[in-house]
Amino acid sequence: MSDEHEPPEPDGPLEPADHPPEQAQPAAEPATQPAAAPKARMTGRQRLVAGLWPPRLSRAQLIVALLLFVLGLGLAIQVRSTSDNGGALRGARQEDLVRILTELDNRSQRLEDEKRGLDSQRSQLETSSDQAAEALKQTQQKARELGVLAGTVPAQGPGITLTVTDPRGGVEADSLLDAVQELRAAGAEAIQIDNVRVVADTYFTEGTDGVQVDGHQVAQPYEFKVIGNPQDLEPALNIPGGVVQTLEKEQATADVVRSQKIVVDALRPSKQPDYARSSQ
Repeated sequence: MSDEHEPPEPDGPLEPADHPPEQAQPAAEPATQPAAAPKARMTGRQRLVAGLWPPRLSRAQLIVALLLFVLGLGLAIQVRSTSDNGGALRGARQEDLVRILTELDNRSQRLEDEKRGLDSQRSQLETSSDQAAEALKQTQQKARELGVLAGTVPAQGPGITLTVTDPRGGVEADSLLDAVQELRAAGAEAIQIDNVRVVADTYFTEGTDGVQVDGHQVAQPYEFKVIGNPQDLEPALNIPGGVVQTLEKEQATADVVRSQKIVVDALRPSKQPDYARSSQ
């Protein structure tokens, strides 16, 4: 029997020798340290304000904004101007409005008549057997018409006589020019003031003794001889805010007389252009 003693068996299972020892856990933070406050959540309106302000605009956005501003300003000025122009008509009487509409219809009718006349001339040229003779005839007729407009030939026909009496001397050159422009817009074909023929390049100035037309002194009362349709010319002068009312504000009177025969015999010398030549 051997005297060596066997080592005693362990009471429990053996743990591996290389098992690392348990690490010590760090001590808990003191309970007295305050916890971090949760971050406040922004509302939708706050996020919208934060996204819009402060503004972050690019150069292109600034240019577009400037263009939109200029466009809006232009539209506002146009609306204001239109409203101001319609102020005189807004307070007009019913018969005045009817007269204005009638004048507009007459202007449209004159344009239609002119268009038909030009179409007729073209048809005659296209269908005439002797186109050269027809062309010469129409050319001579056109020369006479242009002579009336240029003031180089006398003219007669229906129209009106406008007499402006200005005892206080308040009527200036621009008032007479406004009368001429209104008559032209109403279809006047020939105009004479005293002994001066009014044409396209006629000008009005203030002289030492009163109004001058093309450098010629005109005396009171100012007499306008106008050839055109009397039914168009007279209403054009009497529209609200027109020539007659403007002259009355200057303490002047304007008398309009219709006639079936007005003679315009003041002539302008025929003038040859210095530089312009026909391109035909």
